[in-house]
Amino acid sequence: MHKKALIFDLNGVFVISPKLSERIESDFSVPLDIFLPVLKVVMDHVRQPGAKDVFYYWQPYFQKWGIKFTKDEFAKYCFSAEKPDEELVNLARRLKAKGLKLFVLSNNFRGRTEYYSNNFAFLDEVFDKVYYSWQTGFAKPDTRAWRNILDENNLKAEDCMYFDDSEKNVEAAESIGIESHIFNEDVVKMLESLVE
Repeated sequence: MHKKALIFDLNGVFVISPKLSERIESDFSVPLDIFLPVLKVVMDHVRQPGAKDVFYYWQPYFQKWGIKFTKDEFAKYCFSAEKPDEELVNLARRLKAKGLKLFVLSNNFRGRTEYYSNNFAFLDEVFDKVYYSWQTGFAKPDTRAWRNILDENNLKAEDCMYFDDSEKNVEAAESIGIESHIFNEDVVKMLESLVE
């Protein structure tokens, strides 16, 4: 089984953080059944090209819930809890040194990705390219998100493996012929075996 490229989700794989929904529930007593539907609405907006700043979409809900964030305070609250998984980053460096192409495919929004660009140098150092939905217009599980990577890099589905912490995204990638895996400790062991 010879693969040319590995495609990874970003959040929940290389970037680890507590869930925003759980932090908001704990810090501001907004129940998950109230917060999660709003999160979906907000994310559906901000992951698209041309979206306004994420705070624009959150602000009416924060006012309703009595949460007094400024735009900068909210950004700090969200992003300061996010940390790279350094062991996985080092493993990715070793995979790249073996000649594999490495890509990130992430449903994400401008403000967060700007924070990543300024704070997570490994994204530019390790990956051949990072694909964000707000830039491409293709949000997972839309199969065009993966096809875009294949087309831009002259790859076939069978040349690649994909890793994500979302089952629906793994299923979507598999539907177009990309060998795909739910990201977990077994996957890390498999990746480590590729560099031994």
